Amino acid sequence: MKMLVERITYEQESPYSSPWSKKQRIKMLLWEYCWIMLCSWTPKPANVWRIFILKSFGATIYGRPFVHQRARIQIPWNLTLHDHACLGDRANAYTLGRIEIFEHATVAQEAYLCTGTHAFNSKAMNLITAPITIGAHAFIGARAFIMPGISIGEHSIVGACSVVTKTVLPNRMVKGNPAC
Repeated sequence: MKMLVERITYEQESPYSSPWSKKQRIKMLLWEYCWIMLCSWTPKPANVWRIFILKSFGATIYGRPFVHQRARIQIPWNLTLHDHACLGDRANAYTLGRIEIFEHATVAQEAYLCTGTHAFNSKAMNLITAPITIGAHAFIGARAFIMPGISIGEHSIVGACSVVTKTVLPNRMVKGNPAC
């Protein structure tokens, strides 16, 4: 099953120039400091506060997801969390593009959801983003790496330390490097 994924290539003059506007960079910097100052030290029961801060920075929240205080979220306005979705301890949501985690899905500790890569065939090595979707009741194991443009189907399991390079269909278990 092949899915169409919206890839976005950003304009850059060189590999050293930012694809983000000055306004976007200031907003990202403000986000980073607010998360450190207001959330990263909070105890687990302060999840409601962390969700409030995420919403304040444009994250789309449905129901009551759980976000660990040491989770790392690059750009919150590109994140969508559904009811009882879980972003675990030191999990990385590298949201240069959209990430959506559906209800009761778990992204375990230190897992990495990466929505960005580069156009290696271009001198400017332009940033390319593609969304990641984690289906309902899916489980992403500790230290797993999910590549840009990947969907993990409902009720699927990705084993610990796996590298997912292709879409995972519903009700599947994948593991290893590469996992599919």
